[in-house]
Amino acid sequence: MPELQLLIFTVIGLALLFDFINGFHDTANAIATSVSTRALHPSHAIIMAAFLNFLGAMYSTGVAKTIGADIVKSAQHVDEHVIIAALIGAVVWNLITWWFAVPSSSSHALVGGVIGAVLVSVGSDGLNFYGIGKIVLSLIASPIIAIVTGCLVMTVLFRIFGRFSPSAINGKFKKMQILSAAMMAFSHGSNDAQKSMGIITLALLSGGYIDVFEVPTYVKVLAATAMACGTAVGGWRIIKTIGGKIFKLEPISGFAADLNSSMVIFSATLLHLPVSTTHVVSGSIMGVGTAKRVNAVRWGVAQQMVTAWVLTIPCTAVMGAVAYQFVLWIFK
Repeated sequence: MPELQLLIFTVIGLALLFDFINGFHDTANAIATSVSTRALHPSHAIIMAAFLNFLGAMYSTGVAKTIGADIVKSAQHVDEHVIIAALIGAVVWNLITWWFAVPSSSSHALVGGVIGAVLVSVGSDGLNFYGIGKIVLSLIASPIIAIVTGCLVMTVLFRIFGRFSPSAINGKFKKMQILSAAMMAFSHGSNDAQKSMGIITLALLSGGYIDVFEVPTYVKVLAATAMACGTAVGGWRIIKTIGGKIFKLEPISGFAADLNSSMVIFSATLLHLPVSTTHVVSGSIMGVGTAKRVNAVRWGVAQQMVTAWVLTIPCTAVMGAVAYQFVLWIFK
């Protein structure tokens, strides 16, 4: 029993660390556009994002249930060793991509880590391939949708405000960006924080601490707080990549990107689907840039990001598999 308790506490600690890193890794998702256009001072933007991330994380638990229940066939196929290994793989990948300033998906990293650890522990029979397919489809489709809808939103704004002078438009949309950044921060919290909630709840269920897969209130508060604290630390490396290296943003295009991203992400939350906020925001910026001019988007940077996205699940699956062997050795 003491060993089980140690494992459970290790899971909770690693899940909260993942959430914290997710917070500063994905801070750019909520505030990069408003900071790059100087609509918000960086410190003010981070405080706002941290607060609204917390509120968003408390909104619902539908995504948590998807993450916790759709990757594996049964909680019996997952023990604390598997979850610890998955979290280690995801955390290491997030730190590597953060260090190299490459926006990547914390969602992909977590899913890949779980898949790798389960494959080594119980084999492919433990995986729910239908559920994994649904999750992967939502992760792939969301940035494509964001590119298309981002282009449409920006085109509509051009049609409405195209006859006004750029100086007049930029002044008004700097103020509007505060609202769109707030929407983006809330939607980010509503989707991303639930992933660690699902992992912690899965560990509690497999350890016999709860009888059904329902996220306890204290788990929601812990996950929301960890993400908010991570957001408050900030992730300036990735903010520079998203805010300036994909497409040179102006206040009107920054507003369009944030508005579009928040709608796509929150729609996914309502459908209980996990999506990568990094992918969605980057896709929105690409779509907004395309509406202005196709060659205005720095597609070389976009290609590097896509490469990282494609590699995330297989790399973290390998990391999760290796970490599982290490965890067994530590806790044998």
